[in-house]
Amino acid sequence: MASKGKPSPRSAVSPLSDAQVARLSQRHHLVDPMRDDPIGRGRPNVEEINAQHPKGTARLLKGVDVVFHASCKTRAWGLENVPETGPFITAATHVTMFDVFVPMASLFHMGRRPRYMAKAEMAKWPLIGKWFQLVGMQPVQRHSGKAKQIEETSIGILTSGRPLTVWPEGTVTRDPKKWVMSIKEGAAYIALESSRRLGRQVPLFCAATWGAASINHWWPWPRRNVVMCYDQRLDYADLLEDMDSWGDEPPVQAVETLKWRMFVRLNELLEEIRGERFPQEGYWDYRSMSRKPLPVRQ
Repeated sequence: MASKGKPSPRSAVSPLSDAQVARLSQRHHLVDPMRDDPIGRGRPNVEEINAQHPKGTARLLKGVDVVFHASCKTRAWGLENVPETGPFITAATHVTMFDVFVPMASLFHMGRRPRYMAKAEMAKWPLIGKWFQLVGMQPVQRHSGKAKQIEETSIGILTSGRPLTVWPEGTVTRDPKKWVMSIKEGAAYIALESSRRLGRQVPLFCAATWGAASINHWWPWPRRNVVMCYDQRLDYADLLEDMDSWGDEPPVQAVETLKWRMFVRLNELLEEIRGERFPQEGYWDYRSMSRKPLPVRQ
C-alpha cells in the first residue's frame, strides 16, 4: 500500500496514506467523528446523557478531541447506523490503546452514552482513570475466573436499555501485521443471551479503526490519517430462532458461529480501510501466538 512518509522507528506499520483516504472518500461520505453531531442528525439522547455524569463526560470528551485534532486527521463513515434510542452492542477493533477512543468518542458525539468493558487496571491510571469510571467504564478483572459475573453485568446493561461497547479480542491485537486476532466468546454470548432475555435481537454493530498504529506518541507530527467504519447491523436472527428452548445458556455452537461472524466482518472492514488483503496464511491465534488456518466460513 502506498503511503506518504515513512513510519516512525517505534512502529513497523506504515501510515494510512492520503491516497487511500481519497479512495475511501470516493466510496463513502467521510465525516469528522471528533465533533458534536458529525452527521447533522440533531437528535441526541438527552435522558441518557444526563444520566451519565454529563460534566465529567464533557470534560473527558473535550480532552480526547484536543489530543486527536493535534495528532490525527480522523474520519469515519457509517455513523448514521448508530441507533438514537435503546440498547445496542458495538464490537470494536483493538489495534492500539490510542484508537479505542475513536468509537467511544464517536458514539458520545452522536448523542449516546454507552457503557464499555475495559480492563480494571485503567481505572487506576492517574487522573484519566477517574474520568473513565465517571463516563461509563465497566471494569473487567482479567484472569480473575469471573467471566460469568462480567457477562451478567454486561447483559444487565443491555436489558436496562443502555448501549454497550466491547473489544472482543480482550486486549490489543498481538498479530504482527495488526489484523484482528482470535476473539473471545464473551461478546457473542452477551449478544445472544441479552437478545433472549429481551425477546428480540439486540442490534450488534462492528466498528473497525485503522491508522493510529503508525502514530509516534512522543512526536505525533505530521498528523496521521485515522479512519473508522461503523458498519451496518450484523444480522444473527437465524441463531435466535429456537431461543425459547435454550435452557440456561445459549448453545455453544450459536456462540461460536456469532463469534466468527464478528471476526470475519471486522477484518473485512479493515481490508477496505487499509486497502490490503487479510493474510492468506490465516489468522493470529492468541493462545498459541501463531497463525492458524481460518475455519470454515460461518
